[in-house]
This record gives sequence, C-alpha cells and structure tokens, in this order.
Amino acid sequence: MTTLRPFRAVRPVDNAAAARVAALPYDVMSSAEAREAVVGNPDSFLHVDKAEIDLDPSVDLYDDAVYAKAKENLAALLERGVLMHDDRSACFYLYRQTMGGRSQTGVVGCASVDDYLDDRIKKHELTRADKEADRIRHVDTLDANTGPIFLAHRPHHGLAALISGWTSSRAPIYDFMADAEFLAPLVNTAQSARTNEQDSLSSPQSGVHHEVWKVCDVATNLQIAATFADMAALYIADGHHRCASAVKVAQLRRAENPGYSGDEEFNYFLAVVFPEDQLRIMDYNRVVADRAGRTPDELLSVLAEVVTVGEPQDAPYRPTGKHEFGMYLAGSWYPLRARPELIDGSDPVASLDAAWLQTNVLAPLLGIEDPRADQRIDFVGGIRGLDELARRAGSDGVAFALHPVVMGDLFAVADAGQIMPPKSTWFEPKLLSGLFVHELG
Repeated sequence: MTTLRPFRAVRPVDNAAAARVAALPYDVMSSAEAREAVVGNPDSFLHVDKAEIDLDPSVDLYDDAVYAKAKENLAALLERGVLMHDDRSACFYLYRQTMGGRSQTGVVGCASVDDYLDDRIKKHELTRADKEADRIRHVDTLDANTGPIFLAHRPHHGLAALISGWTSSRAPIYDFMADAEFLAPLVNTAQSARTNEQDSLSSPQSGVHHEVWKVCDVATNLQIAATFADMAALYIADGHHRCASAVKVAQLRRAENPGYSGDEEFNYFLAVVFPEDQLRIMDYNRVVADRAGRTPDELLSVLAEVVTVGEPQDAPYRPTGKHEFGMYLAGSWYPLRARPELIDGSDPVASLDAAWLQTNVLAPLLGIEDPRADQRIDFVGGIRGLDELARRAGSDGVAFALHPVVMGDLFAVADAGQIMPPKSTWFEPKLLSGLFVHELG
C-alpha cells in the first residue's frame, strides 16, 4: 500500500507565466550555464533552485547567502504575482511531456515520507552526503519542496483510463513548448545529427511540449488516491538526492514537533508518478581521461581477453543491444561485445552493462577502482550525443557508449534491494521545476 495525496500547490498564475518560470532541474547544469539560461528572464525558477546565479561568482555554492537568496527569490515571485497559491482545496495535477512523438503523463501529488522509510518507495542509487546536505538546507530554508521527485509505478489500466478521460475532455491549465533556447544549456554540446538513434526520437533542439491539467473533482481525487493505495510499491526513477533530502527535512521537523500527527505537510514530498511503460531511459556513457599508460594497440590487445572487438570505423558506434558497447579510441570507433562466459545473468546488478564494464574493463584495465570518487572518469548523458564522447576523450583518453538500461532492469534491482552502479540511468525529458511548489508549513 502506497500513499499519494493531493495538495494545494504554489504555481504560475497562467500559461504565459508557466512558460517563463519553468526551468530544467538544478542538477543538470552548471552555475555558468544557469546564468546564461536566465538572461532576460527574471521569472525563471533557476533564480530559486540555483540562487547563486544572482550573487557574485566568488560566493561559495553552499554559503548561507545562497539559501537566503533562494528564499527571497521565491517570495518575490509570489509578491510580483508570477506565482500564486492555488485555491483552498487540495488537488492532484496531471503532467504530460511530449518529446519526439513520445508522450508520458504522470500524476502530480505528494508522496509519503513513511513510504520511503519503510521501503515502499524503492531506490536504486546511493546518495552523497554533500549533495544531500545542499538540498536539505534548500528545502529547510524555503520551507518547501521546489523540485518534484520523478517516481514510476507499474502499469495500471484503471488509472490510465482515468487520466485519458480527464485529459481528453478538459483543457489544460498550462500548454507550452520548451524550445531550443530553453534547452540550450543542457544540449549545447550535443551533436546536431542523431541518425544512429534506434527510434524516431527527434533532436532535443526541437523542444519538449509540456501540458498540465488540474484535477479539482473530489470524487476523482479520491479515486486516484485509492488507486495508489492499492499499489505495492513506487520506484524512484530520478531524484534520489532530492528525495532523501526531503525525507531528512521531515525527520528534522518531526524531532522539533514530537507530538506530530502524521498529517502535517512536512510528512509528504512533491512527486510526479508515471507509468513505467511510458518512460524511456537514455544511455549514460563513460569517458576516461587516459589509457592508464597503455598505447591504443596495447589497450586493444588486453581488451580482446574480455570482449570481441569489431573493425574500427569513423562514424560513432551506438550499441544495438545489451552487453554491447561502442568504444572511441585514438580517432576511431570500435564495436565491442562482452564475452558470454563473463556475463552473470542471475545477478540483476552484475548483469547490467555499467556494472559489467566496471568489473571487466574500467577497474582491471584502466585503474578506475571507485567510479564515484575517481577524477579520471566522467559520465555523459545520452542527450549530449556520441560526438561529445569523442570530444571529451580526445587523443589521450578512451570513451565507452552503453546501451540504455530498461525499466525492467531498474525494477529488478530495486526489488532486490540492491544498488545500480553510479550514473546508470538518464531519463529524458526532464521534469521541469517551478510548475508546482509544495509548502511544508
């Protein structure tokens, strides 16, 4: 049994405001990219989620002034009438994103802190204390969840029918396109041609269509809540740090209020929950800065012990299936296939391509023992394209293109209570921040 409940959102006053406010998540761009993205737009939610952009660049990212500025900027959006408190009744919202002809529609509501603590909200990543600490201070200072957690659920025909009926019979409250200029900070290094894609996903420069419906009918809200109450588990797709931070703020509030009832808003956090059959995971690739002292020929020779190495080619090689890799080395791309005898199909983590590559190539051949801490390795989301891998590898490094993880793999790892290797999944499109804020007070 899981909980998702309606809430009274702080949200943009109209569609025009929503288009100005909505911003990519704080953790997919640098401060410099965020400063570039907000030029000419004082209403961008990046002023809240990355408030350092309004301070001198010399100010430390974790300085008290950054969190104070974020609080000030959120209040200013309300005072200027860009954001508003929704009416007094708690509501669910439906959030649809369409990219390259593919749509995903999720329910926006508040998930339960206790579901997270009791493992009914399942995780597949470890979190870092420093990243948690940043968002804990952000949530605590603003007294609000400003960025939604991206959750997934197993397909539910009844919920799908309800969502389809509501969205097909009512006009959305927001309906806008995030265009090329909006996305530029994330994809400014992406290749312009993506002809090796396995499906019809268009270039990210074509933008993402965002639509939001407000569900204000009490009976329908009860039906949505009851549907989630029948689900055994929800799964974090993206936002492990935001989720863990929201939970830790709740625990702080509980300690400050020992007589809490459990119904207070701080016991819940902002989430958008999508059916897993609508979601698409993109590849998450690896670049190592050097070849650990080996020449290209020496590296190819030792690689042949663990993979089948195909003929070199000039064009980027995109893997077509699991246990297949594309490697960029010294100006050429090589198809690689893991040797079958080295694949453990019985272990949901060991059989993942990221884990296999770490165990059989990155650690023993390139000396990357701890990919979370080693500064020689970098991770590149598939949205940036394979040419970006080659650019980062240069003449001295080596890059590996991986086949995307599928949702079934993610669920299997989470259900087993295990953890995926770092940077295993890149979900696209990203959930925008600023369309919904959940106040904890």
